[in-house]
Amino acid sequence: MTDQPYPGPGPMPPQGPVPGQSAVPRPDMSFPHPVPTPYHRMLRTWTYEWWKPAVGILLVFVGFFVVTSMVYIVVAGIVAVFRSGSWLDNFMASADLSNVRPETLFALNLGLGSMILVTWFVMRVLHGLRPRWLTSVVPRMRWKFFAVCLGLAVIALAAQVAVGSVLPGDAAGGVGGKLNDFTTSTALAALVVLLTTPLQAAGEEYVFRGYLLQALGSLFSNRWVAIGATGLLFALAHGVQNFPLFFDRLSFGLIAAWLVIRTGGLEAGIALHVLNNFLAFGLALSYGNLSETLNVTEASWWNIVLTITQSAVYAALVLYVARRMGLQTLTRPPSTQPGPASTGTVDGSLTTA
Repeated sequence: MTDQPYPGPGPMPPQGPVPGQSAVPRPDMSFPHPVPTPYHRMLRTWTYEWWKPAVGILLVFVGFFVVTSMVYIVVAGIVAVFRSGSWLDNFMASADLSNVRPETLFALNLGLGSMILVTWFVMRVLHGLRPRWLTSVVPRMRWKFFAVCLGLAVIALAAQVAVGSVLPGDAAGGVGGKLNDFTTSTALAALVVLLTTPLQAAGEEYVFRGYLLQALGSLFSNRWVAIGATGLLFALAHGVQNFPLFFDRLSFGLIAAWLVIRTGGLEAGIALHVLNNFLAFGLALSYGNLSETLNVTEASWWNIVLTITQSAVYAALVLYVARRMGLQTLTRPPSTQPGPASTGTVDGSLTTA
C-alpha cells in the first residue's frame, strides 16, 4: 500500500498564464504543482520565479554559517553556567573544537540541527510552501520506510566493517585496538550522541539533499547538475581533507541525493547519515576520541574500498525495498478538471495526454 498524498493548500496562482508555461487546464488551483512532479523539481510551483531559489540558496548558506554558529555559542554559554569555576573559562573550554567534550558535541549538534528550522523558514516565507514539502513528495515523513532504511543502513555498515576487517592498515577505522575506559564523561558523550546526532544528521540532510537539491533542481532541468552540485558542496563543507576522505564524503552526497530523487524523499539519506555517525562516534568513544573524529582530515586510501562497499550495498537494498513497498516518487496533484488529464514530464514541464 502506497502513501497517500496530502493535498494541502499551496500558493494561489496569479491571474493568467504562468510565465514560461503554456495555458493548459489546471487540475487543482490549491495544489502547488500542476503535474506529477519529482522531488528535485518541487519548487516549480504555479508561482515559480527563478529568483526565489536563487535567494533561498543564499539564505540557506547564511543560515548554515551564521545561525549554526549563534546556536552553538548560545548553547555553549548556557552549559558553562552549570559548571563550577569561572564562566569564561568554562565557555572557552566548551566551545573548543580541538578538545571536544560532551557539551561541545551537544552544542555543535544542536547548531547543525537548527538548520531544519532554517530550511523550513525559507520554504514557508520565500516559496509559500508548507515545510513538509521538503520531507517527501507525499508530503510528510514516511516513518515506515524510514524505519526500514535504518535497518538497511545497519546491513550496509556491517558490510563495510566486515570488508574493513580484512583490509591492511587502519582501514577498519580503529576497530580492534585497545578499548577505552568507561568514565562519566564517556557516558555523557554517549547520551549526547544518542539524543542529538539524529538532529545533526537531519539538519545536514534538509540543507544539502533537501532545500539545495530542490533549489538547484528548479533552476536546472538536468537532475545530475543538482545531484553533482549538492554532493560537491556537502564534501567541501567538511573543510580540509585528503582525497580518500573527500571521495568518501562526495560519494555519500551523490548517493544520498540520487536516492532522494529515486525514492521521493529524505528518509533514506537521513537514515544512513544517522547510522553512519552513530558508528563513527561509537568507535571514537570505544577506541579513540571525539576530537580526532570531528577534526579528521585524512583517511587511508583503502577507505575508498569501504566507501564503495557501503554505497553499493545500501543503494541496492533501498531501491529493492522501495520497489517492493510501491513507494510514491512523484507528487499527486488531485485531478478535478474534466476532459484530458494533465500529465508531467520528468523535468516538470506541462503536457496534455
